Amino acid sequence: MKFSRWFYLIPLIVTGNLMTSCGNSGDKEQQISIDGGAVGFSVSLAVAEEYQKLYPNAQVSVAASGTGGGFSKFCAGNLEIAGASRTIRDEEIKKCEEKGIEFIELPMALDGLAVVVNKENNFAKCLTIQELDTMWNSKSEGKIASWKQINPEFPDEKLLLFAPPSDTGTFDYFTQAITGKRRNSRTDFTPSRNQNTLVQGVIGNKSGLAYLGIAFLLQNQDKLNAVGIENADGKCVKPVPLDNVLRNIYSPLSRPLFIYVNKKALETNPSLERFVKFYLENSWKWVDGVGYVAIRFS
Repeated sequence: MKFSRWFYLIPLIVTGNLMTSCGNSGDKEQQISIDGGAVGFSVSLAVAEEYQKLYPNAQVSVAASGTGGGFSKFCAGNLEIAGASRTIRDEEIKKCEEKGIEFIELPMALDGLAVVVNKENNFAKCLTIQELDTMWNSKSEGKIASWKQINPEFPDEKLLLFAPPSDTGTFDYFTQAITGKRRNSRTDFTPSRNQNTLVQGVIGNKSGLAYLGIAFLLQNQDKLNAVGIENADGKCVKPVPLDNVLRNIYSPLSRPLFIYVNKKALETNPSLERFVKFYLENSWKWVDGVGYVAIRFS
């Protein structure tokens, strides 16, 4: 294979060069570009800002064009680091291989996909996977339009759905986990790459429901209700407290978040090598702060 996947392992990139160069802000810094999922973006941005305080000459750009968009740029050779809320797909690996791009997969945090409803919704306190499948399956498009169709005990109110668009890792992960197939979602929902827009959609619609990264729930707990999900043990579990994600009892909507690093660039660009080491050793400080579950490498 023309790539390396280091899943839940500490990569051996702590070389003598890294150890001796740390803190020398006079070194010439090369450009480092990060792009990818909106989920995890705030962590990468915080790491980049803190890194640039330590290395004032550092050139680190951080963007969020979605996991799919990030992988597209990464496999075209236009990025050093791709942020992802899912693992890389076979077709994306093939595109990387065609460009001779090898990569290293590094988990940077754990996340829980939160299902949220309007604060006035006092009936959708817990949903089963089957109910979520009925709600989101492609077969439901144009047919399932009322909460009562999800559960006869729910009111006959219009069902308004909000979600990230189909080229995002969050969409892929949720659709696979709930319907069993990655491309099996209805399309008659309101999409937005900006998950704060999804939050506002639910806040502004009494019958609204959305799924989004847990960080966006934690930032708006006073304005949203988190829906519990019935797991395989028959227990209704919410994504908070975060220990539910860490223990994987908030299932199947707990997931890892990743950064993918261009292996050749890592070997030839001392700035990238230094930055990735800093990322692995320090990102947990901001992971905790924005509502993900940290994986500590140091």
